[in-house]
Amino acid sequence: MYLRHFGLREKPFALTPHTGFFVPLESHRQALETLVVALAEDEGFIKVIGEVGTGKTLLCRMLLERLDDPFVTAWLPNPFLGPEGVYDAVARELGAGGGEGPFSHRLLERIQDRVLQLHATGRRAVLIVDEAQSLPTASLEAIRLLTNLETRRRKLLQVVLFGQPELDARLRTRALRQLAQRVSFSARLEPVPARDARSYLAHRLSCAGSRAELPFTRRAVAVLHRASRGNPRVMNLLSHKAMLSAYGRGETRVRWRHVRRAVADTEVANAFFSARRLAGWRRIR
Repeated sequence: MYLRHFGLREKPFALTPHTGFFVPLESHRQALETLVVALAEDEGFIKVIGEVGTGKTLLCRMLLERLDDPFVTAWLPNPFLGPEGVYDAVARELGAGGGEGPFSHRLLERIQDRVLQLHATGRRAVLIVDEAQSLPTASLEAIRLLTNLETRRRKLLQVVLFGQPELDARLRTRALRQLAQRVSFSARLEPVPARDARSYLAHRLSCAGSRAELPFTRRAVAVLHRASRGNPRVMNLLSHKAMLSAYGRGETRVRWRHVRRAVADTEVANAFFSARRLAGWRRIR
């Protein structure tokens, strides 16, 4: 690997979400602030939308780390649960039991008893759903019904939905109109702007232990951003491959030709950026 070659202690562009490598891009920072403020204000449903690879799961994990007392969180990363599976998972996550098999009213009653118990001790239950666009309609409706658990003054369960743009399309359908009306705060994750591409790479490298100047040339950064369309996951993948290419040739600077090889080896980047357009970027300084 190229870690020692570039003075790093760990991989700077690994695809596994790692909160230690969170880059506070404007849209991501605003989304996290929106989530924290909305939860503090006892809002029922909060929604975060982002394209594939824009960092929804990473932001989800950042939120989970941020929500300490008085919050008690239930996290649903499995988007293929039916209504019974949703209730069972929520019960387990909140410490209300579960595992009864087919859905029973006793399980829902235990969830209600648990959130009432949390409320009585000054704590607040939050359900965080990842990949919400893939949940069956019946499961999304089951989650909506959970938010009917309330006292005279406040909801006993708040819900954060993380999803791809398809979630917005589903919420516009008649079947989910009641849930859509309950979404009080929304945020959207955007790609990395071209102006922030260098700082994005530098931040990741610094988190990985680099103390040197950014090894990517300006031309390499410009082509990398254009080829990835600023999608963080694709930027990470291309950056990793470009650094491997430079390392394989004994170079300490990552140049445009290394990014070109990375793009040629990455199907999703080829879909973003044709070889003809890539060739035209030779003129970038």
